[in-house]
Amino acid sequence: MINLNTESIKNYPFTAIVGQEEMKKALLLNIINPAIGGVLIRGEKGTGKSTAVRSIVDLLPSRIETKNCTFSCDPLELSKMCEECRSKVSIGEKLETRKGKMRVIELPINATEDRVAGTLDIQTAIKRGEKKFEPGILAFANRNILYIDEINLLEDHIVDILLDAAAMGVNNIEREGISYAHLSRFILVGTMNPEEGDIRPQLIDRFGLVVDVIGEKNNENRIEVINRRMRYENDPEAFIKSFERENAALTEKIINAKNILSQVTYGDDILEATVEICIKLGLDGHRGDITAIKAAATIAAFNGRTIVTKEDLAEALKFVIPHRMRKRPFEEGSLDIAVIHELLES
Repeated sequence: MINLNTESIKNYPFTAIVGQEEMKKALLLNIINPAIGGVLIRGEKGTGKSTAVRSIVDLLPSRIETKNCTFSCDPLELSKMCEECRSKVSIGEKLETRKGKMRVIELPINATEDRVAGTLDIQTAIKRGEKKFEPGILAFANRNILYIDEINLLEDHIVDILLDAAAMGVNNIEREGISYAHLSRFILVGTMNPEEGDIRPQLIDRFGLVVDVIGEKNNENRIEVINRRMRYENDPEAFIKSFERENAALTEKIINAKNILSQVTYGDDILEATVEICIKLGLDGHRGDITAIKAAATIAAFNGRTIVTKEDLAEALKFVIPHRMRKRPFEEGSLDIAVIHELLES
């Protein structure tokens, strides 16, 4: 049984998180533009990784979704509906709708293949010729955030299922010659502590952005982290209320960015700079180049602009390039942003 009832949980406010600006920015960019391809957050325990992921949905405006639909289908987009919703529309039946919000669907690292992908009732298929599907985590993740803590500890066969779904936006299940497919378009967010093991290269390359986080080293910031956490634990309602204005302002910024994203343009100089840097730094394939442009455009939209600048590109490359660079043994996958600026100016 998958428990999706999170209404009683009061998340720590996203805007109350002290520091960790790159982590917060990477999450926001994916919320504005899911086509970026998700984010992997690497860092030691206790740095706010899980808190940020769970709290970001509180910033999002409500959306229209189909009532009683496992996949939270958008009733206005036929091409993105599940089989059942499309069937109803095809016979002229009006879909019941409700207001909902994007949710965080968590995938436990010990989850079985059936729990992740879902199951087919073989007996029903044989006896009645009907496909009876019991949905798994990938069904509930559609149009939501799929969050995997300690993603580096996932078993390989579960990783393969995720890779297929993330690449195609579809989850395929096949059991004893019977197959079923459903939409599974989600924002993939993973968190991990590198000290507990590495992550498969095939999986890390699927993440559009990667961010490394560390605990606050500034005394004042560290004290503020403690003070805010104690205030939250002592009186969650009052603490959350004290950040309502900041959260509301960020929500407006997200909405505006989403609205203007399709209008954002970039010149040939941005394209040329992107490919030159990716070639100089030895990136394989073209996923890095494409993701850099998507991220740069989203950064421009987040800042209320419709033209991408080299500053936008520099910020995007910091998220996009390090985990895609070829590494020598024992070499860390990091890149100083000053190097990017130097390459942009050369």
